[in-house]
Amino acid sequence: QVHLVESGGGLVQAGGSLRLSCAASGFTFSDYVMGWYYEVPGKERELAAAITSAGGSPNYADSVKGRFTISRDNAKNTVYLQMNSLKPEDTAVYYCNAFKKASGWTPGHDYWGQGTQVTVSS
Repeated sequence: QVHLVESGGGLVQAGGSLRLSCAASGFTFSDYVMGWYYEVPGKERELAAAITSAGGSPNYADSVKGRFTISRDNAKNTVYLQMNSLKPEDTAVYYCNAFKKASGWTPGHDYWGQGTQVTVSS
């Protein structure tokens, strides 16, 4: 059974830092692109950062570039999001995502975690 369990969210003052973790199980973690998405009530879920299966080529939304860093440890089946210089507009629920593109007869598919709330006070 697939599980993605996020942790590390919470309440922080503007300018502070948080480190989100996402522990994965039930699938071959090292085969999947991992991403962190954020969702604000009333808006669509958006990509904050993503990293390839091997841990290279991180990709960031313009809004978080230079402040957030995504990393992964394939030995621990865990992906991280280091969030620095947090702003009130970073307040959202952050979701962990595992994505694998289509291969042979297997369609592309992804998995989601349950989300963790990040609240940044001004």
